[in-house]
Amino acid sequence: MRSLQLLVTSLAASAFARSVETHSQHAIIPQDDQSSTEELFLIELSPRETRWVEEDEKWELMRNGVKFMDITETKDTYPYTEVSQSAAIVYPSKPKHMDEVKALTKTLDKDNMRKHLEGLTSFHTRYYRSQTGIDAALWLHDQIKEVIEASGAFNYSASLNLFPHSWGQSSIIARFPGRTNHTIVIGAHLDSVNMFFPYLRAPGADDDGSGTVTILEAMTALLQSDKIVNGSSENTIEFHWYSAEEGGLLGSQAIFKSYSEEGKDIKAMIQQDMTGYIEQTLAHGKPESVGVITDFVDPALTKFVEGIITVYCDIPYTLTKCGYACSDHASASKYGYPSAFVIESDFEYSDKKIHTTDDLIKYLSFDHMLQHAKMTLGFAYEAAMAKF
Repeated sequence: MRSLQLLVTSLAASAFARSVETHSQHAIIPQDDQSSTEELFLIELSPRETRWVEEDEKWELMRNGVKFMDITETKDTYPYTEVSQSAAIVYPSKPKHMDEVKALTKTLDKDNMRKHLEGLTSFHTRYYRSQTGIDAALWLHDQIKEVIEASGAFNYSASLNLFPHSWGQSSIIARFPGRTNHTIVIGAHLDSVNMFFPYLRAPGADDDGSGTVTILEAMTALLQSDKIVNGSSENTIEFHWYSAEEGGLLGSQAIFKSYSEEGKDIKAMIQQDMTGYIEQTLAHGKPESVGVITDFVDPALTKFVEGIITVYCDIPYTLTKCGYACSDHASASKYGYPSAFVIESDFEYSDKKIHTTDDLIKYLSFDHMLQHAKMTLGFAYEAAMAKF
């Protein structure tokens, strides 16, 4: 395995050295070599900074800790602005439904999260262009369907759909309509990747199996509420599991581009990507906490999230940054929707085993994942009942 990784790394490094010129202009620069037989991808490394690359160069960027969006299909650059996208949205100043949420919190089950995570990590890889990646998405869809069926929500107007993509692996959207079309989105990504070669084993327990099962468990608890099930909440709630985050936020970009074109009214989107690793936090003598991302997010929505954590979690939050395009919330922001992102810790102490064969369940804390589930549940219920 070590020799294979070194060989692949060497080949990828050689390809990366041939990287084409980076362009920072507002317009996307056309691909120069139209005669090349290599499949090329247009990536965005920062707002409006684009580059054409081959796929192995994507993984070289990943190995070097460089984040990006793949905009090959959309061709849309990210018009990021420091001005709050939620300037016209007033979020609750503090949680208002503590009794209801705390009753629902009692139904959260770590054993469910472990069971689902064991199933998800049993696939060789969830790489979005692989057959096992396709199969993993279908398996997850079936688990979600069982939860919704058990709640009775399908008897009202709940829906569960695969959102197809050209690369094969679908995203998944569970929708629970409320009295208005104002929509709250809770997201995680279902794919995984091995950064040394995408078809190698990639269990992706933390990245982002942990977020995937965290929001599934939060949804399961949320569906114990009759108001959510029968559609009498103020707002519509959607849970998203995105395909191809590791390839450059591909699945979430496709969804939010579609939503933008349809004129969907998204009032808030929160992403859960990596919710289970605390070893380095504790090893550095830091208190266990929830990491609240502060860069490339909506400030007003993020402040609302901080209030949710304070009331519904048993641990504090820490403010941290993760850089450009670090997870699917960036796709929501890109298309004009307010987004927030919560991660397992200060980004400095987050899991460094991701994107390898060693991203395993044994390194994760289900107690910590439970804190993220509490936060997600509180966020979903409070936002569902808010009047915007």
